[in-house]
Amino acid sequence: MKNFFLIFLICFLISCKSDSKKNVSDWINLFDGTSLEGWRAYNGNEMPPGWMVIDSILTFTTDQIMEKDYDYKGSRDIIYGASEFDNFELYVEWKIPKGGNSGIFYHLKEGYGGPPEVAPEYQLLDDENYEEVHNYKLKEWQKTGADYAMHIPDTLEKKLNPVGEWNSSRIVFTPESVEHWLNGRKILSFVPWSEDWYKRRNSGKWSNAPDYAKFKTGFIGFQDHGSNLWFRNVKIKKL
Repeated sequence: MKNFFLIFLICFLISCKSDSKKNVSDWINLFDGTSLEGWRAYNGNEMPPGWMVIDSILTFTTDQIMEKDYDYKGSRDIIYGASEFDNFELYVEWKIPKGGNSGIFYHLKEGYGGPPEVAPEYQLLDDENYEEVHNYKLKEWQKTGADYAMHIPDTLEKKLNPVGEWNSSRIVFTPESVEHWLNGRKILSFVPWSEDWYKRRNSGKWSNAPDYAKFKTGFIGFQDHGSNLWFRNVKIKKL
């Protein structure tokens, strides 16, 4: 009886270890800290000027734009162009400077004037200083964690770290529910393509963007809105 129990215990532990390894391997690194493989400009074939890997961080600064690239006319937004994703869990760590502005796109398709015309966006912003720096009054749907121009995060759950500190964001997408997480807390959720979703889409900022968020698969992308940007630990899991 003791031998049987011992064999059972060993088999159970091996099974748990195998499942653990499988769960870890489900994550796909979109940026591993060493290479820009798979990344390129939106509607382009190469990375736009200003983007570079510095100290294992995917970095954009205007200081990195060479004189020969001053006349660059392409998009400065970037996409992971090696694969498209439908249902997923995306994890990203990021920081922006004072007054900074960026965003995370998904279900992004090329051939448009810019990603916002077609892709939902998880907004990244310096909520605290943006209005002062840019002399501009923000709406709640423009602040960090919002489903840009669609859904507003729960301010009671939202905890945004100060400028210069790293934040973590997570997007979980399925046809039944979309979740936005910030620094380990769920700050909003909604049902895509529901009656409420279409009401928001057709009565607001996207009323004249007929293809906005209609696609159910597409690229992951980051927005360059003219400020310095830092991204690391970019990974995705297919659901």
